[in-house]
Amino acid sequence: MGQVNSSAQRRAQDEDGQVEVLPKGIHDSSTPIRVGLLGVGTVGSQVARILTEQKEELQQRIGQPLEITGIACRNPEKVAFPWIDKTLLTTDTKYVATHSDILVELIGGLEPARSLVLKALESGASVVTANKALLAKYGPEIYRTAEEDGVDIYFEAAVGGAIPLVRPLRESLVGDKVTSVLGILNGTTNYILDEMTTKGLDFEVALKDAQAKGYAEADPTGDVEGEDAANKAAIVASLAFHTPVSIDDVTTEGITNITADDIALAQAEHKVIKLLAVVVNGEHGVSARVYPALIPDNHPLASVHGSYNAAFVHAQAADDLMFYGRGAGGAPTASAVMGDIVTVARHIVQGGTGPQISMYQNLPKAPLSTSRAAFAVRFRICDRPGILAAISKTFADHNVSINGINQDLKPTPHDPGYSGEQQTLRVVTHQCNETKLRETVEDVCKFDFVIGEPSILREM
Repeated sequence: MGQVNSSAQRRAQDEDGQVEVLPKGIHDSSTPIRVGLLGVGTVGSQVARILTEQKEELQQRIGQPLEITGIACRNPEKVAFPWIDKTLLTTDTKYVATHSDILVELIGGLEPARSLVLKALESGASVVTANKALLAKYGPEIYRTAEEDGVDIYFEAAVGGAIPLVRPLRESLVGDKVTSVLGILNGTTNYILDEMTTKGLDFEVALKDAQAKGYAEADPTGDVEGEDAANKAAIVASLAFHTPVSIDDVTTEGITNITADDIALAQAEHKVIKLLAVVVNGEHGVSARVYPALIPDNHPLASVHGSYNAAFVHAQAADDLMFYGRGAGGAPTASAVMGDIVTVARHIVQGGTGPQISMYQNLPKAPLSTSRAAFAVRFRICDRPGILAAISKTFADHNVSINGINQDLKPTPHDPGYSGEQQTLRVVTHQCNETKLRETVEDVCKFDFVIGEPSILREM
């Protein structure tokens, strides 16, 4: 353990300017609590603004002033926010991490974020972070380090932006048994799918629109391939089930194969397509999944539009709970970060910490072979006689029962029996084993009349 600084022992200055170490729990209400920022981008700049513009009001809520004492970033000379004191800017991330009472980590990624967070905790600083990738990979190690060093680790902004989801799982429901959490936890993909549904746009067009409006990054891979939602699923599962769940335990599918045809076919059945993060503690163990799903249009999740997020939590005693709000953006995410900063600062003033994160279970991970659902599979085919029979036989050979088949028979100038026209063929199954379903689809794709990658959607 490193030397404990003033987040574990409060400081006071005498008339000569010397630092006097006060016992934990005793504080001078005039001594500022030092806040260090790592990163000053979309979220970090808004956190700095709130800390600066609401300084007096925050002091009233906490009982002691907050003071930004360092802001580390890659290019200090490019920072031009009027509320940021340029003398606070530095490239020395290690110094900021180890000379703060509260370190706010907003640089993202795995390294150097992991090393800096651990150094901060070991130096006696509490940490507030929005880094979902870091916690999904190294959460248990970070939680354990915080507990061993007697400091706080808070991360409300890592899941769902401004939505208070982490705190209820960590504290409000800790006396209950949570059995599942499912929801829309990525604003970018929800915006894209919503635009495809409401405006009839193709995926690429909707993606470019999302990028133009700042909802998607220049490289949107982490969002559209489901990686961002998968990181959040790992964090949520760990908190909900008190067991380590890492990003490596999450099965992930994105939305890049969703087409306007998929959207239209779903609408014809009074359904919408949403990218869901689903974690379940079931009889076979913990399952953590991210996948595009067909949702009835009368379900509350179907009405979650734009870049908003929503999550359903089911607990034995509390039953169903729903959390809804803005899932992304600088100001909404900064709101969640500030909530954590104020909470941690209050703990410092009171001379203690918040509840630690309990990982007392080591539950097994449910294999994919235990998953069952009804599916809608869309194939693109070169039409010719005998195709339906061949596909139906393949499904039957794998013991996957077909509920219905729909073929997109567009008007054609050719005579009946014309061979080679491209068509959309959609197969809907009854409830079946997911492993068998995927094996079936793989075998169907071996036929020379199948074009490209199929789309596989689960019924909710």
